[in-house]
Amino acid sequence: MPAAEVTLDAERVRSLLRAQHPDLADRTIDVLAEGWDTMTFRLGADLIVRLPRRAIVGAQIVNEQLWLPRLAPVLPLPIPAPVRVGAPQADFPWPWSIVPFYPGEPIGDAPLDRSVGTVFGGFLRALHRTPPPDAPVNPFRGGPLADRAASYNDRAKGLAERGALPEAARRVWIDALQAPIDVAPTWLHGDLHPLNVLIDDGRLSAVIDWIDVCAGDRATDLASLWALPFTADARAAAFAAYGDVSRGTLARARGWAAYFGVMHLSAGLANAPRHARIGERILRSLADDASVA
Repeated sequence: MPAAEVTLDAERVRSLLRAQHPDLADRTIDVLAEGWDTMTFRLGADLIVRLPRRAIVGAQIVNEQLWLPRLAPVLPLPIPAPVRVGAPQADFPWPWSIVPFYPGEPIGDAPLDRSVGTVFGGFLRALHRTPPPDAPVNPFRGGPLADRAASYNDRAKGLAERGALPEAARRVWIDALQAPIDVAPTWLHGDLHPLNVLIDDGRLSAVIDWIDVCAGDRATDLASLWALPFTADARAAAFAAYGDVSRGTLARARGWAAYFGVMHLSAGLANAPRHARIGERILRSLADDASVA
């Protein structure tokens, strides 16, 4: 996990609120989560303050502020469209947001059943709509897999030397590189791993962390059908709810899953155990998938 470039704590958040949203400044403030790019604080019972922890994320926070309010009304699951926005100021140099709090916990290791697969497939179908011409693009998501080959090869080499890269996952990657993008760009979440999907009492309750929202190849998001702990039956239900997927898109989706699995596992083995578990599960699900042979 990259080091934070600024110190974030409850007092810093309260100072920002006093300066820009004083009507919220007296609420309780508690650390909720710290990710690679952002840190979130619970603000009272129903809100979250979401702040970048690295400079590279500033423009992406603006993408969330601009586009999530437009996407939220057309999606069947809640997403954290900002209800307030924060501007840079002397003691904090980047934009930040106040978003709704949604009940639930990030998806863990328990297998997800067919009903969850159906809901999630429907969510992806609704999301993957034609974006406007000015939709953001992301150099790390939604493009040709060949653009990610150097990064993949560097991480995969280290995992293979440790015996941590299944041969089936390696074949998936090689096959995916041969599959050209055969569909028009759509909206993408861009980072649909288990920590960014909430579940409450067995039902999906929200899809969070849209820092990578962009237009691009839908296969990037379809990789989540191996990243989340779906049973084979639940994955089939998700694909059925999503609709027709070309052979090339299916190959690229598996390739993106292999890429995300390698990235999560390699980084996780360094200093992020949660991500290591996610990476292991992705690569194992690819290797166990009966249709990968």
